[in-house]
This record gives sequence, structure tokens and C-alpha cells, in this order.
Amino acid sequence: MKFSEGIQRSLPFGYLFLVVMGILKESVFYYQIGINILKYSTIMDILISPIATLTSHPVILIALIIIVVSSFAFPSFLSRQANKNKKWALKMASLKDHENMTKEAIENHFTNMFVRFLAMMLLSFFLGIGWGEGMGLTRKIRENRLKYDYTINYGDDNADQVHLIGSNSMYYIYLAKGSKIIKIVPLGSIKSIELTHNKKIEPSE
Repeated sequence: MKFSEGIQRSLPFGYLFLVVMGILKESVFYYQIGINILKYSTIMDILISPIATLTSHPVILIALIIIVVSSFAFPSFLSRQANKNKKWALKMASLKDHENMTKEAIENHFTNMFVRFLAMMLLSFFLGIGWGEGMGLTRKIRENRLKYDYTINYGDDNADQVHLIGSNSMYYIYLAKGSKIIKIVPLGSIKSIELTHNKKIEPSE
């Protein structure tokens, strides 16, 4: 069995792991502003949470691609060198008893090494994003440096200029200008949202 084949066997668990990381990232982010986001999320929100995270900014997607490629390339490189009995590669891969190991056992060792390395990198990646974004938001709230670049219309001639913290299939989460209270409002109670350049986004029904 080749190292790449071992990676392919691990792929079915990859998205499940990304879902867990997406939930963890959202939970860490909203926890810092006192919200248990899981109470306001549907199963669909949870399933698409990693996709929403990755598409939120091109830099995040590029960074993840670099992490995945690096996590694959390093064990793959070590695997090739270990097959050539390079001592430094065997030492880095912690293959102390490689002479008594079958080729398949060595490939499995590198597959597990890839999975552990990638899992550690993704955990740090998503936790870092959630914690960093949450700290940045709380700091801006405390220092009154938020940009209120959305206007929410409620359909009864009332409107609020807001900083939109987030949204999912059920709720908008925002902070109205002049208020320190974070509001969690069902989509059905909002008629429309206007950006500062007057582009309207109609809430889904």
C-alpha cells in the first residue's frame, strides 16, 4: 500500500473533522461575547459551518490549502527518504525498529503521522481564527470602534444602523449603533438589510 493510498482511506473522515473544527471555531468566537451559538443553530448550519468559514475570506482558504499541502508533502517526503534507508528521515519519523517492520506497516506509520500532523494544524488554525476574531470584536466593542455599515429594516417603518456580527439560516446577530446590547433576531422579523452602498439583501423566507 502506498502512502497516498493510506491518505485516501482517511478522506471520508476529513469532512467530519472539518465540521467539528467549524463548530469549535464558531463556539469559541461567540463564547467571547456571551453567546452559545449552538442554541441558535440548525443541523444545516452546523454541516456548512466549515464551508462558511473557508469562504469568508480568500486568505483563510489559501492558508488552509497551504496547511493541507504542507501536511501531506512533509510525511510523503519522509516516506520516500525512509524507503531509501536515510538515517535522518528514519530518525525524524521515529522509525526506531524499521528493519523489523513490513513495508505496509511503514506506510501506515506515515499515514498516521500525516493525519496527526494535519489534525494538530487544523485545530490550531480554526481555534486561532475563532479566538482571534472574538478578541478583536470584543476589543472594538469596548473601545467603540465598530463600523455600523448595515441598516436593518423591520417592515414597520423602524430601522437600525448596525454592525452585523453574524447570521445563519435562522437568526441575525448584530449590535445596533448607540447600544451595547447584542441582539439575536429571527430572520422573519426583518424585511431587508441595506449595505452602506445601498445594495439590498432580502432575507430568505
